[in-house]
Amino acid sequence: MKIVTIVGARPQFIKAAAISRAFKAHGNIEEIIVHTGQHFDRGMSDVFFEEMEIPLPNYNLAINSLGHGAMTGRMMEGIENILHKETPDFVLVYGDTNSTLAGALAAVKLHIPIAHVEAGLRSFNMKMPEEINRILTDRISSILFCPTDNAVLNLQREGFEHLDAAIVKSGDVMEDSALFYSKRAAGKSDVIKREGIVKDGYYLCTLHRAENTNSESRMQSIVSGLNGIATKLKVVIPLHPRTRQQFLKYPISQNVHVIEPVGYFDMIELIQKSKLVVTDSGGLQKEAYFFDKFCVTLRDQTEWVELVENGYNQLVGANSRQLVDAVNYFEQRLFHKNVNLYGGGKAAEYITDFLLNYSFKS
Repeated sequence: MKIVTIVGARPQFIKAAAISRAFKAHGNIEEIIVHTGQHFDRGMSDVFFEEMEIPLPNYNLAINSLGHGAMTGRMMEGIENILHKETPDFVLVYGDTNSTLAGALAAVKLHIPIAHVEAGLRSFNMKMPEEINRILTDRISSILFCPTDNAVLNLQREGFEHLDAAIVKSGDVMEDSALFYSKRAAGKSDVIKREGIVKDGYYLCTLHRAENTNSESRMQSIVSGLNGIATKLKVVIPLHPRTRQQFLKYPISQNVHVIEPVGYFDMIELIQKSKLVVTDSGGLQKEAYFFDKFCVTLRDQTEWVELVENGYNQLVGANSRQLVDAVNYFEQRLFHKNVNLYGGGKAAEYITDFLLNYSFKS
């Protein structure tokens, strides 16, 4: 079986690492990896392939720093040429980026079945580019690998049971990677020492969503909230390149420590040694849970509603007061993981077995 895998952004490299490892273990799958180039600097891209021992991409389209339409169109053109050449049995796409949608659109127009990993997620916020990408990708995919019960339910509510697509609860490959690489992180990361961070004495924050970074009022309020919690502990924030200039426009506490983007092992170390996580990332909400940390989410909605429902996560939007209150609330509580929300680290193996046994329809 030949599978073309489309990746382009940090979370996709992490997910692809788990499934590529499962493909290799089976031995009878030829995987062709296409890197669109969406995350292109070393801190956001190259270092992940090196650190995580992901096979180097067979193709790198180097498409980045463009508007949504131009980026997606250029990616489609490049991916289509590769698919003509490789003629795969499947195209595998991950998550909700422009790379995801471009890969799916190129494949469906060539009548190549699409497998969408992390299908069925919904924020119900159509102002998010990611929401548009995931909805459209789900609609044209042949196999919908859902990480959670809620993702399956979303697809059922939208009528996917009546479409020519397989809805599969697979578990979450992010947990596979977190469990696998956490055993290596301590020996591969010196981020705590390198950045002069006090162990167990900081909050970890990431910030990159366009809904926040493109809004002056939201950014100002978020910075105010971070300044507020920085009166208790240092706030460490590995800052996305696109966000740095926006973030530095506002008065920032000296106890907010801005660092360069970090690789996956550094991020694992930062999560594990932190007191809790503040983020607008989708993936980091789960990674916090994987490593027994509460999470405060700088968004008005989340795809990972089970984290909120089970008390591991609070949504605060861009409200500075709610941010401070949520941090104070979690500081008074102990983290107890008494539910298995994401499959226990066996999603990649399940996905691989399903693909190998999939019965093609005419």
